[in-house]
Amino acid sequence: MSSPAEPRHLLLNAFDMNAPGHLSHGLWTHPDDTALRYTDAAYWLQLARVLEQGMFDGLFLADALGVYDVYGGGPEAALAHAIQTPVNDPVPVVSMMAAVTEHLSFGLTAQTGVEPPYLLARRFSTLDHLSRGRVGWNIVTGFLDSAARASGAGGAIGHDERYERADDYLAGLYQLWETSWADDAVLRDRATGRFADPAKIRTIRHDGPWHPFEAIHLSEPSPQRSPVLYQAGASARGMDFAVRHAECIFLPNHGLDATAAHARALEAHLMRHGRSREDVRLFTSVVVVVAQTRSEALERYESYRRHAQPLAALVQLASATGIDFSRYGLDEPITAAAGNGIQSAVAGLSRAGEPVTVRGLLAQAPLGGRFEPIVGDPAEVANRLIDFADRAGIDGFNLVRTVTPQCFADIARLVIPELQTRGRFKTAYAPGTYREKLFGQGRTRLPANHPGRAHSDA
Repeated sequence: MSSPAEPRHLLLNAFDMNAPGHLSHGLWTHPDDTALRYTDAAYWLQLARVLEQGMFDGLFLADALGVYDVYGGGPEAALAHAIQTPVNDPVPVVSMMAAVTEHLSFGLTAQTGVEPPYLLARRFSTLDHLSRGRVGWNIVTGFLDSAARASGAGGAIGHDERYERADDYLAGLYQLWETSWADDAVLRDRATGRFADPAKIRTIRHDGPWHPFEAIHLSEPSPQRSPVLYQAGASARGMDFAVRHAECIFLPNHGLDATAAHARALEAHLMRHGRSREDVRLFTSVVVVVAQTRSEALERYESYRRHAQPLAALVQLASATGIDFSRYGLDEPITAAAGNGIQSAVAGLSRAGEPVTVRGLLAQAPLGGRFEPIVGDPAEVANRLIDFADRAGIDGFNLVRTVTPQCFADIARLVIPELQTRGRFKTAYAPGTYREKLFGQGRTRLPANHPGRAHSDA
């Protein structure tokens, strides 16, 4: 982190999904978009090179394990319009992209509780090895009934209980990653034929209420051991979980004032958990439409609007809140109680206290997602990103995909040089692991005040 006398460098992640559509619903239909090639390895390798050449800090890949089936009482709308369906596993994509990059880091979403901690621990250790320590995990607890039914359950677990179970899940993971193998357990001694010292490898006996197990971690220690930990909990219980575990926290973008208030609340929560603001990096999501001139940017924005599907945002939002918006007329106040979904999504329905209507929600999704886009020439976009970050007290942005890879190539070509000339973006990648790139040289492991290190003697 820069000293107080120096301007902070912004952190920029490309925000995408291994699917035809992500959060700018409908833009896969734009003639300049190439996302229909999402099943093609060459598509992802090209994107990796674009992002690294442009000096993006990371690629963040979202994921969802169910279909959005609340709107209209079924999955038809999501299936018809590729609303995050179909969606493929992000893990193989990260493996491929890491092989053609040296510095670009990768965050990927995986849900707790779907598989034993033992298996997820090995997957992330493997990715951390293959990427040479450039992997982060976005911890999600899952809220879709469709995902729960697909896993053999009757429905999603209650909101707060999901976090209780996730706390237990993380407690087991930390022991596997941080304590099963000592730092000097691996010998690789060709002369004696001893690969490891069994005396320095521990069997973990985790007796948590939800995810008990007895196991030796199957992977030797990876560069970071634990991946960089992301989380987006914004409810009261979710925020407690985030400030306890996360190193990077996503804040919902409900406008500058709401984002700033959320950042201040997080700082207070961090202090109560024995952590400081310097222990985390805060991000929010934003849509950017940039071109060489403002008039060209506006023209491009209108082109995108002609292909966007604002109604698709309601399909996704219906599953996030548990409210079937198809039951309401355009101007009928929405009065249904929220279901067992994302509480921050429910809280964010009304952004100024006005009655919530379908027409109002559609107006919040001009490019198919509930974001107010930043549209302009490079200087204007850079000014607005800097202003938002400084006034909200955040560290960076997840740049939501619009037309890909054009949107990311344009940010790299036009916006990042503007940020660099103002001293607000790096001019070279820092060496080291993902955690070191975020927090400074030497911080490869979780810090001493993190609960993941509580039982570490490695």
